[in-house]
Parts: sequence; structure tokens; C-alpha cells
Amino acid sequence: MQRIDGKQLGITIQEEIRQEVAQLTATGNRAPHLVAVLVGDNPASATYVRAKMRACKRTGFQSTLVQKESDVTESELLDVVKQLNEDPNVDGFIVQLPLPKHIDEHVITMAIDPIKDVDGFHPTNFGLMALGMPQYIPATPYGIITMLDRYNIETSGKHCVVIGRSNIVGTPMSILMSRKAKVGNCTVTLTHSRTKDVAEEVRRADIVIAAIGRANFVTADMVKEGAVVIDVGINSVDDASRKRGYRLVGDVDFENVAPKCSFITPVPGGVGPMTVTALLMNTLEGYKTHYLK
Repeated sequence: MQRIDGKQLGITIQEEIRQEVAQLTATGNRAPHLVAVLVGDNPASATYVRAKMRACKRTGFQSTLVQKESDVTESELLDVVKQLNEDPNVDGFIVQLPLPKHIDEHVITMAIDPIKDVDGFHPTNFGLMALGMPQYIPATPYGIITMLDRYNIETSGKHCVVIGRSNIVGTPMSILMSRKAKVGNCTVTLTHSRTKDVAEEVRRADIVIAAIGRANFVTADMVKEGAVVIDVGINSVDDASRKRGYRLVGDVDFENVAPKCSFITPVPGGVGPMTVTALLMNTLEGYKTHYLK
């Protein structure tokens, strides 16, 4: 069994990005600029945004945090999006989800200019991805694809089972794993809450991508010997032995599943750090495509 170290891989790729940015700025170009919009005081969202800002600093990006109170109106937030769309010195921006209930996330996503949508959530980018055309790939799927690539994990001709059909992870992963590409060419089964026997589907998988949001959902009896398991889940479970009273676990029962795997991602330290890295990769690509054109 080999553990896929997303944290270390993220550090390696971010160093590659830092060197490229240093070369670009040394010739008089401005640094790539990523903006994060944070609404309210959701602790998890604040943690994610801080991680993204720290990554920008490490790689030589310019970063800006736009903070709004939780009572900001949808109209006011749309004004922020409009300003960022029109700012030629912003290469990409994200509006951190979830948003307060009085704001329609779909309306905000649709308002983002696709060329600055480095989260890859806009329908234009999603459609281009489905067609195999140049686009921003959603950050978490992009991070997963990059991990499979960098670890030289063979995907062609394999059976991939994706657990979960969200627009952020599950559905785009099913498309990416089936496309004609270096990482792809899989036969893909997309499972979800209405699948009659998820466990039986997973048992047939050469590659399992678990993104269902249920702690330890994938158990050892569901995974065949030698499978590759990618755990996207981040779930809090009570743990009185921890100072904060809980610990983070994935959608996979790591301790019992890992011995059966050829490759597996841990939680934390697996997919999460690569999501941040993929966001930087998208921003750098946007910078080179639209600023350096």
C-alpha cells in the first residue's frame, strides 16, 4: 500500500509555480492576482480561505481578501462580483461557499465571468470540460487528476466508481475519468443516494473516488484487493481525547481499508491540500492566457 501524500505533492507543485512566477516577474510582469470573497464568519470557510491566501504568499502571487458581513445583500455581493469581473489586474477570484441562506449561490456563480472562474463552477467552464475543450477544471477534481498523474497511477481501461454526484466533485470526476486523456479512459459508474447497492458497485472498482460526505462510509468489505482509493470526504466525529473535542475523518475507513489498497489518500493531508494547489494552477493558467497573451 502506498499513501498518496497530497500535502507533500502540493508543496512540490507550489514550488514549481513559485519558480515560474519568479521568472515572469523578473522580466517586468506583474504577479498573478487571486481574490477570495468571504461572506460571514463560518469557521470552516475562514480556514479554507486562509489556506488559499497562505499558498498565494508561498508562490509569489498577489492575493486579496474581500470580507463581507453575513447580512450583505445579494445585490451588494453581485456588485462585488461585477467589480472583480471588470478589474484587469485580477486574474481569478472565488466566492467561498457556502453563502448565507438569503443569497442564491446559483445567481452568484452565474454572475462570475467564466475567464475568472478559477473554481471552475460556472456552467460555461463545466460545459467546456464535458466537451474536452480548454477550460478551468473544478479545483478538487483537478487536484485529484493531478495526484493520479504525478503518482503514475494507470487509469486507462480501469473501472472507476465515483460515490456522490455533486456538481463540485462527483459529477465532474465521472466526466474527467471517462474522457480520452492521459488520466482518463476509464469505464465509470456514478453512484449516489438512489443507487440500489452501492457496496456491490464499489466492490467491482479498480479506482474508488469517495465524495459522499459520510464519515467512514467505505468499509474494507467494499474494496477489492489492489484498488486505488481517493477519499474526498472531510467529516468531523466526536473524540473526547482531542483538545477540540473532535477529529477529522474521511468518507473511507482508512485504518481498515488501507491494507487492501495499492494507493490511498489520507484525511487530512490527501485531497484537501491539492484542491488549494489546483486553484493556484487555474489562476496561473488564466494569468498566462489573458494577461501574457
